[in-house]
Amino acid sequence: MQGHDIAAALRVLPELAIEARTSEEQANAAMEIVAPFNDCMVGVVRFSGQTPWERHPQDELLYVLDGEVAVTVLGDEGRSEASIAKGSLFIVPAGRWHRQLPSPSVTLLFITSAQGTSHSHAEDPRVDGGERGAVSEPRS
Repeated sequence: MQGHDIAAALRVLPELAIEARTSEEQANAAMEIVAPFNDCMVGVVRFSGQTPWERHPQDELLYVLDGEVAVTVLGDEGRSEASIAKGSLFIVPAGRWHRQLPSPSVTLLFITSAQGTSHSHAEDPRVDGGERGAVSEPRS
């Protein structure tokens, strides 16, 4: 057993400025995976700019360490949005497409599936069978 120093991870974590041309390698470099947790991973990330759509096979926990972020979730009932401020958490339900837009930047602690994450740059990834523009990528 061991403790995990989140503050130390954040001291060396660069801020990712997300743009349309941001690569997977750049995104991964701005994330620090600090521990495994069941079939998930615990990590931290600091970014500005809107993320692409993503979805996971399990629920995802987002905890705002600094800043504020709007989380948009697509579901059967339509599109919903929540503004999450420092010190608050949000649970994204399993299998739901979601994206995040910080104001202006955010630092998150997340717990998410270690496998099976899908990403999409489509306007609405649920259209045409839900996979148009989607790429499935495990993060490590």
